[in-house]
Amino acid sequence: MSQGSFPATRWTLVLASRSSPAARRVALEELLSSYWKPLYVYARHCGSTHDDAQDAVQGLCTRLLESEFLAHLDPERGRLRAYLRTAMRNHLASAHARDHAVKRGGGAPLLAIDDEVDESMLGNGCATPEAAFDRAWALTVMQRALTRLESEHRTGRQRTPFEVIASYFDPTSEPPSYDDAAARLGISSGLLRVAVHRARSRFKALLAEEAADTASDAEAGEEIGELLRSLQS
Repeated sequence: MSQGSFPATRWTLVLASRSSPAARRVALEELLSSYWKPLYVYARHCGSTHDDAQDAVQGLCTRLLESEFLAHLDPERGRLRAYLRTAMRNHLASAHARDHAVKRGGGAPLLAIDDEVDESMLGNGCATPEAAFDRAWALTVMQRALTRLESEHRTGRQRTPFEVIASYFDPTSEPPSYDDAAARLGISSGLLRVAVHRARSRFKALLAEEAADTASDAEAGEEIGELLRSLQS
């Protein structure tokens, strides 16, 4: 799939950011507003408290902006996931970064971070911070695709409530049986199966777009496979 086949991908934002400092800030804010949670999860698994992990994310944002991090990214040489994971690892290991972390209330943070983070995203069963980061990244990518699917579903002529459709996309829980769900809706199980099948097909396409949004075209398929495996580990 061509990266130009859908608008405002993360890579196109990164490449456009090289035009000016203002463009770099916009691109970095856009990038990290989508993917700050995996960075937060990584910091937590490295031993940071909730508050310190939030500070680490803000500090990394500032450091990346100051270092012109975006100017060195190349979609043909690596994935954003790997770039950002390495950047956070180096940030946490740096005494300078710890000493100059952006504290909440001490300056204007670059990023709006939810004070409440779903603890299930922390992946406490993960053996390493890297595994926890990849799991959180996978959940983020899947949620972005699911949000787009919901938007399309609600604007289309769909008889099946999206809440029911979404219950078949949660990798962390057992979906309801088609017969039980169809009975509650007052439709046939066959009709529900068709609706779920169509939604799954569209979800796969959206997931592929999201993966291509954070990896080169050649690596998008491999990226999806790695992310799905990280949810099973």
